[in-house]
Amino acid sequence: MTTIELHRDCPAVKIPDGHTVTLQKGTPVDITQKLGGTYTVLTPLGLFRISGRDADALGEALPVETSPDGPGSGPADSAAPLTEQSIWDTLRTCFDPEIPVNIVDLGLVYEMSMQALPSGNQRVDVKMTLTAPGCGMGGVIAGDAQQKLLMLDGVEEATVEIVWDPPWHQSRITNEGRRILGLE
Repeated sequence: MTTIELHRDCPAVKIPDGHTVTLQKGTPVDITQKLGGTYTVLTPLGLFRISGRDADALGEALPVETSPDGPGSGPADSAAPLTEQSIWDTLRTCFDPEIPVNIVDLGLVYEMSMQALPSGNQRVDVKMTLTAPGCGMGGVIAGDAQQKLLMLDGVEEATVEIVWDPPWHQSRITNEGRRILGLE
């Protein structure tokens, strides 16, 4: 890992408690994970998650999906019709900032449903869990999933609910997730 200094003050979420803080310009950071358009960084103060919207603070280019033009400007949007597969693919771009496996392959997504709205668009409802009930990052991960779903063409409403029943267990990890984690 190469240590860099933040180029500007930057909002960040403390891992694992989920509190938002501002990391000061000049803070030394090591990028430990860069997945799903977000960054996990190690600082002298601990681990933090930095949004892709703040990639420039790390000296990185802004990802297309977080461009300031908003919905319809990123690769998540396409002229293709909205399908269950496109929703699952979008959920696979969401990551726990401490684990390099997406929330689907980690087995955190328990349920996904689509409902047609009078406008012709869709409402998407997701039920997911976390690897541990005390994880303060749940709202951050669920919010990330919700925002990415709302960027899909044809999605007008999206909810992501955190549930605890049944409790998550490692047996829920997919074969791909197991491969990434070296559990096979």
